[in-house]
Amino acid sequence: MKRPNILFIMADQMAAPILPMHDPASPIKVPNLMRLATEGVVFDSAYCNSPLCAPSRFTLVSGQLPSKIGAYDNAADFPADVPTYAHYLRRLGYRTALSGKMHFCGPDQLHGYEERLTSDIYPADYGWAVNWDEPEVRLSWYHNMSSVLQAGPSVRTNQMDFDEEVVFKAQQYLYDFVRADDNRPFCLTVSMTHPHDPYTIPEEYWNRYSDEDIPLPRQNIAQDEQDPHSQRLLKVIDLWGKSLPEEKIRDARRAYCGACSYIDDNVGKLLKTLEACGLAEDTIVVFSGDHGDQLGERGLWYKMHWFEMAARVPLIIRAPGIDPARIGASVSTADLLPTLVELAGGTLEANLPLDGRSLLPHLTGHEGHDEVIGEYMAEGTVGPLMMIRRGHYKFVYSEDDPCLLYDLSRDPHEREN
Repeated sequence: MKRPNILFIMADQMAAPILPMHDPASPIKVPNLMRLATEGVVFDSAYCNSPLCAPSRFTLVSGQLPSKIGAYDNAADFPADVPTYAHYLRRLGYRTALSGKMHFCGPDQLHGYEERLTSDIYPADYGWAVNWDEPEVRLSWYHNMSSVLQAGPSVRTNQMDFDEEVVFKAQQYLYDFVRADDNRPFCLTVSMTHPHDPYTIPEEYWNRYSDEDIPLPRQNIAQDEQDPHSQRLLKVIDLWGKSLPEEKIRDARRAYCGACSYIDDNVGKLLKTLEACGLAEDTIVVFSGDHGDQLGERGLWYKMHWFEMAARVPLIIRAPGIDPARIGASVSTADLLPTLVELAGGTLEANLPLDGRSLLPHLTGHEGHDEVIGEYMAEGTVGPLMMIRRGHYKFVYSEDDPCLLYDLSRDPHEREN
C-alpha cells in the first residue's frame, strides 16, 4: 500500500476567531486558506493545549500534555526520549523534514525529523525561564508594548527573512522529492513565524487593507474589572496603569491582517508547488497553528490566557478520500499525532503515553470526542492555570484565582462568568 504524503503547514500566533472561515464579517483576506477550507474538513472549535509557543508546540508534536513532558514555559527542555509524530512516521517509512520554527529548547533539535531545512528563528537556550518565586518582578525579556507602539509598515524584518527561507526551502524539498523518484512518502512540516508580533509588515501587505477595514476590539474591560490572571498579564506586558493610542491599536491590527495575508500567499505557493509536482492527489494537507493573539480584545495583547482569541487555532485537514465538512466539537492540536499516524495507515503503540485522541471519527463522518484539556504554567502565573473545554462550556481553574466558567453558545465573547 502506498502511504499518502503529508504536508503540515503551521502559522504562529494566528487567532482563529477572527479568520473569515470562522467569522463571515472578518476583513482578513486569505483566499488560499478559504479554498483549502472548502476542500477539506474545518474544525470550528480547535484549541492549543497551552497558549505559549514552546509548550504548545511540544504538546502538538508529542500528543502529551505539557505537565507530562515538563513543558512549563518557553525555556523548558523538551526531552529527546518523548516520541513525536515524526518518530512514528519514520517507523512507517516516511521521510520526515522540518522547514521553519518549532521552538525546541535543549540539545535535541530534531525530535524525530530526519532533517531540518532551516535553522530555528529562536535560540535553543534556556534564557526565557520564569521565576515563580518573584511573580511581581518583570523580567527583561517579557513582552512589552513596543510591538503595538511601533506597529505599521516596514521594509524588512528578521521574521520576513526567516519565512521566505522557510517557504523557499520547502518548495525546493518538494521539487527534489519528485526528481529523486524516492519510493518513500514524505512528511514535510512547514512552520512560519507570521503573524506573530511585532505587528509590522511590508507595504504590499499593509496596503491590502485600509484603516476603514480594520475594526477596533469589540470589548475593552477596565483593569480593575479583569480577572486576577488578566491583571497579572497586564503587568507582564507592561500595560498596567497605561493606555494605548487608538490609532496604534488599529495599526497593530491592520499589520496583523497583512501578516495573515502574507501567510496565505505562502500557503498558496506551497499548494501550487504540490500541484505542479503532481503530488496534490495523494498528499494530506494540514493547516494549523500554535496559539492565537488577544489583539487588544478585553484590553489584552499576545497570548498566555484561555480566552478564545488567545487559545483557539485554525485547523483544516484536506485528505484524499475524505469529504469536506465542518466540525463543531472541541478538539486540540494534541490530537494531531494520533490522527496523522492513523491517516498514514499506522497504529499507535498501546504502551506509550498519549493525551491526544484521533480525529479520524470526525473526518469520516462518525461521532468523535468533544473535549480539550489545557495547561498554562508560564509568565503571569503564580500556580498552574488549567482549562477544560467540553460541550458549550469552558472552565478555567486555578488554585490561586477564582474559577472562570463560560457558556460559549450564549456568550461567545466570554463576558458572563
